[in-house]
Amino acid sequence: MTDAVARAAELLAGHRDSIDRLDAVLVYTLAERFKQTQAVGKLKAEYDLPPSDPAREAKQIERLEWLSKEADLDPEFAKKLLAFIIQEVIQHHKQHQK
Repeated sequence: MTDAVARAAELLAGHRDSIDRLDAVLVYTLAERFKQTQAVGKLKAEYDLPPSDPAREAKQIERLEWLSKEADLDPEFAKKLLAFIIQEVIQHHKQHQK
């Protein structure tokens, strides 16, 4: 292996280590987010509130779009991701309503 290839392999390993750490942060952050939304779902069920809040969802999507632009992340990707998360949360809230 040449020095250049060895150096590239070393750099690649460093990037992959960073990606692995960031993946862990994402998973733990999502888990914490879902703990909070589960609590919201239970509260909504207790007080017979609807499982979805379109006004709140629209504000969150707008906020995420702004944040994604600030972070130099594709806003369309961020909106799709949040839409997926919101749908999961609504399904959890509906389960609490039963």
